[in-house]
Amino acid sequence: MLMLDDVALHCLLKRDRHPGVTVAEATSHDSRGMTVTLRAGAAGTVCGLEEAERIFTLLGCAVHIAAASGARVETDDLLVAARGPLASLTSGWQPAQSLIEWASGVATATADFVAAARAANPGIVVACPRKAIPGARPLALKAAVSGGAVVHLGAFPTTTLILAEHFAFEGAASVRDRVAQMRKTHPGRPVAVEVETLEHALAAADLGVDMIQLRRMLPDEVAATARSLDRGWQGQLIAVGAIPTPLAAAYATSGADVLMTSMPYHAPLADIRVAFERD
Repeated sequence: MLMLDDVALHCLLKRDRHPGVTVAEATSHDSRGMTVTLRAGAAGTVCGLEEAERIFTLLGCAVHIAAASGARVETDDLLVAARGPLASLTSGWQPAQSLIEWASGVATATADFVAAARAANPGIVVACPRKAIPGARPLALKAAVSGGAVVHLGAFPTTTLILAEHFAFEGAASVRDRVAQMRKTHPGRPVAVEVETLEHALAAADLGVDMIQLRRMLPDEVAATARSLDRGWQGQLIAVGAIPTPLAAAYATSGADVLMTSMPYHAPLADIRVAFERD
């Protein structure tokens, strides 16, 4: 699945192409005597290979991708091989490599987090927020899904979210009024409330909201909130924050139904190795 269209890919080529070589010049050569390969420099979960394939295709190259986004690869596994004019290959390899490095870094971090969380609680749902690095959202969401997460609130595209700031600046009464208004104007639409304290979580539960997002709470705070809400509230409890992988197990066993972490979006780049070969 391509998450970046040709316009976006042409922008990458314009920005990162080899100095002095235009796309038109790169595709105008008839020589077909070179191949460039991109291989995994370390084990991990890959993403962005389809976009890399399209980059080389736009440059007139014949391309083979050896894995799909979401695949687990080992060191030195072939990811992409492109054959074509040297000018095309030198125009395409850097943007293709950079794209795969970033997307695969996000996918690998997500996969590692999912594995750690589900080792502690096989039923836990791991999500990544739609709010990603500016300008990188489509590829970031694809990478998160490739790593085994879901995109929240992907299951509820029309969910109404009331932010924690409403409690902080407007008070519980205002939140009650907002929830009532949403129930009236959009009957049947799920309502989520974001909170930062146990007190506000209990107030949200008393309003009968469908989801409560616990923002930046520690695992023991999430656990205490989950125990308090176990008195009858039947909604979905979501722990939200830049949850690191070492704490995945603690959050997964805290009583939350969903762990929503933005951590993978800031993961280190994957190691992608490039080599040129003459046919």
